[in-house]
Amino acid sequence: MAQVVGPVKGTVAGFCVKCRAKKELKGPEEVVLKNGRRAIRGSCPTCGTTVYVFMGSRKRA
Repeated sequence: MAQVVGPVKGTVAGFCVKCRAKKELKGPEEVVLKNGRRAIRGSCPTCGTTVYVFMGSRKRA
């Protein structure tokens, strides 16, 4: 399971595998996965599928 860090400010776009298109995420939140990678998790506004956008390992400024 992913540990939630907090909500994300601004808009984030990710690729929805089900729709096969790049979409703006609904309800994005920053999470840390069990292997230590940071990601932004949200849902597709069209189909509701969970979408992950992986980030670098460094903290954002």
